[in-house]
Amino acid sequence: MEELLAAASDLMAERGYEATTMAEIAVRAGAKIGSLYRFFPNKEAVADALVQRHIAILEDEYAALARRAATLSPDALADVLIELLVTLHPRVKSLSALMEARTDKMEIRDRARRHAVTGIAAALRVCAPGLDDILAADIATVILNIMKIFRSMIAKEAPTTPDAPDELRRMNRLYLSDRLAPFRPSQVT
Repeated sequence: MEELLAAASDLMAERGYEATTMAEIAVRAGAKIGSLYRFFPNKEAVADALVQRHIAILEDEYAALARRAATLSPDALADVLIELLVTLHPRVKSLSALMEARTDKMEIRDRARRHAVTGIAAALRVCAPGLDDILAADIATVILNIMKIFRSMIAKEAPTTPDAPDELRRMNRLYLSDRLAPFRPSQVT
């Protein structure tokens, strides 16, 4: 079943949800079509399983990030968030295609965004304990959008230059440092 889901994720990331067929998933996984249908009666069931898997991965990663955030400066947290995106993308690469293509895409997109914003906001509140929930969610939303732009730049899906991703990292650090500083415990020097 893992090989089938991995093949489906790869194909949907490459070709999109609509263009991916059950037969192609089976071929990519090196399985017989009957094996695929034994686990998943249709492509919608495959997509649902992928979404559940992706959400679980995101929840685990954001929980781990929140545990680390107390030891991170805002600059370090900004870098960790970008690295998290870079390392997570290969594991949840079909989530974007699934969010864009399915008939219930708004529910899936909203669910994925809620998980991401909640996870990032939790890390922000650990790093800056005085930060309230509403502002943490607002900052997390901005950070999530910066992360999406960064991923697009790295994938060459957005206009970029060789040094532009580094500039975006710098902007992310400056933004988080500025926004979190008033809510962090006083540093003893």
